[in-house]
Amino acid sequence: MVTVAEAEEIIRSQVRHYGTETVAYQHAQGRILAENLLADRDFPPFNRAMVDGIAIHFDSYQRGIRSFEIGGVQAAGDMPIPLTAPHGCIEIMTGAALDPTLDTVIKVEDIRINDRVAYLNMPLVKKGMYVHTKGSDKKKHELVAAANTVVTPALIGLAASIGKTELLVRKPPRVIIITTGDEMVSPSDHPTPYQLRRSNGITVQAVLQQYAVSADLLHLLDDYDLIKRELSRCVAEYDVLLLCGGVSKGKFDHVPHVLDELATKKLFHGVFQKPGKPFFFGSHGDHALIFAFPGNPVSTFMCLHRYFIPWLTNTLTLKPPIPEYAVLQHDFSIAGNLQYFAQVRLQSDEHARLYASTVGSNNSGDFSQLNYADAFMEFPLGDHAAKKGACYRIWRCHFNK
Repeated sequence: MVTVAEAEEIIRSQVRHYGTETVAYQHAQGRILAENLLADRDFPPFNRAMVDGIAIHFDSYQRGIRSFEIGGVQAAGDMPIPLTAPHGCIEIMTGAALDPTLDTVIKVEDIRINDRVAYLNMPLVKKGMYVHTKGSDKKKHELVAAANTVVTPALIGLAASIGKTELLVRKPPRVIIITTGDEMVSPSDHPTPYQLRRSNGITVQAVLQQYAVSADLLHLLDDYDLIKRELSRCVAEYDVLLLCGGVSKGKFDHVPHVLDELATKKLFHGVFQKPGKPFFFGSHGDHALIFAFPGNPVSTFMCLHRYFIPWLTNTLTLKPPIPEYAVLQHDFSIAGNLQYFAQVRLQSDEHARLYASTVGSNNSGDFSQLNYADAFMEFPLGDHAAKKGACYRIWRCHFNK
C-alpha cells in the first residue's frame, strides 16, 4: 500500500512520449501542437479600415477642412485608391486597405453625404483613428502559437490565417479500456435482476475523447485463461491498458495474478484512499503501462481524473494545470483511516472565490450523482472532520461543464 502522494509520484516517474505526426488542421482540434507557429507576413498585412466610413489625410482636417469630396469607393479586397486632392476622401468599407496617402478613418455614423461630398458630424477627429496598423498584431516571423498548447478552434483559425494547412501534433498513446465481470452486460441488452449494464468503459472512453484520445474498448468475462490471453495480447499491442474491475481480493479478481504471470512490474497495488483503495499500477517491460482501477464506478471515475489524466497531460507535454482549491460550505464527517475524496458541486461568488458542497454518499458504487458533481475534493489523510470554511484541493471531473 502507498499513500496518495506516493502513488502520484510513482505515476509521474513513468511519463513517456510517443512521438509526433502531421494532420490536416481541420482534424487537429483537441490535439497538442508540437511546433511553434510563426506569422508568414505582418498581421494585418496592410493598414486597414476598422469601420465603414471615409478615409482622409489628417493634415487636411488640421488645416480646417470639414467637408471632403469623395474620390472613389473602395471595398475590402480592392486595390487601394489614393487621394488626388487635399480636400478629398475615399468612401471605404471595413477591412479595406488604406493607400499611403490616407491615415485616418471617420465612421459612417459621424458623416453626412450629399452630392458626393462628405460632411463631418463630429467635433473632434484624431489622427489614425479607426485604422488597424500594419503589423500591429504580429510582425512577420513572430510567434502566433507556441508548441505544447491545445489546438482550439481559435488556434485552427490562426493556422488558416498563416496558410498552415497541416499541423505537427503530439501522438497520443495507444489506449485500450478493459472491463471485466460476468455480471456486466452490454448497454443494449436486458439484464437479469442480478446483472448490470456496462458503463465504466464507456464513461472512460468518453472522457478520453475530450482529450483527443481514441481508445479501444474490450470486455472480458471472469475467466482466468481468457483474461491471461487477452492481457498478453494487449500489453504487446497498446501503450496503455486501463482496466476497470477485477483488481481486488475476491475469488474471481484474476487481474493481479494474471499480470504477475505476465511478468508485469508491480509499481504499487493499493492506495490509502477512498474510493479506489485497490488501485493497481505497473509496467510491462519498457512498453506498456497498466492502470487497473477498481470496478466501482465512482472509484474508476475518481482514479481516472486524479491519476491518469495528469499522467496523460504530462505525457503530451502540456503544462500541469494550476492546483485548484475550494472552500467547503458545510461540516463533513469522514469515516475510516483512508484519504477521502468527496464528490462536490462548485459555485463561485462575485469575488471569484470558489465554494464546494458535497453530493452523493460515501458509497463508491453510488454513481448516480456523478452527473451533478463538478469535482472531487481531496481531504488530507487522517482528517476525520472537515470543517465548514476550510480550503481543500479539488480535481475537476468534467472537461468543460
